[in-house]
Amino acid sequence: MNARSALLILLGLVIGALGTVFAMKALGSRNPMPHAVMTVMGHHMGALSQSVKAKQCDAAQVNDHLLRLQSTSADIADAFPGAEQDFVDHAGRLRTALQGAVQAHPTDCAALAQAIKPVGDACQSCHQQYR
Repeated sequence: MNARSALLILLGLVIGALGTVFAMKALGSRNPMPHAVMTVMGHHMGALSQSVKAKQCDAAQVNDHLLRLQSTSADIADAFPGAEQDFVDHAGRLRTALQGAVQAHPTDCAALAQAIKPVGDACQSCHQQYR
């Protein structure tokens, strides 16, 4: 009886280890798109905020960051398939805020701070609800 019990325990451990490996592979192969989109947006928003803090707002660099933010924001719906309508609405408000910031074409730090405030507010309201 002891050999049989030991064999069953060993078999249970092997099956558990295999199950763990399969579960870890499944978790590791999740869709990286949502994290990537938010990371890229965070980078560009951070660069703009840093420019305002450092009071070094080069118009060409600012415009580049704003355009990249606007372009990346168009990927939010695709990055989060099956998201609630409210989440999609938040993403739409972010795109509208970014469109306004791009159209404002800020050329100095005061104008940039004013242009990115609605963008930051749109990000904040979504993150408060969905993060």
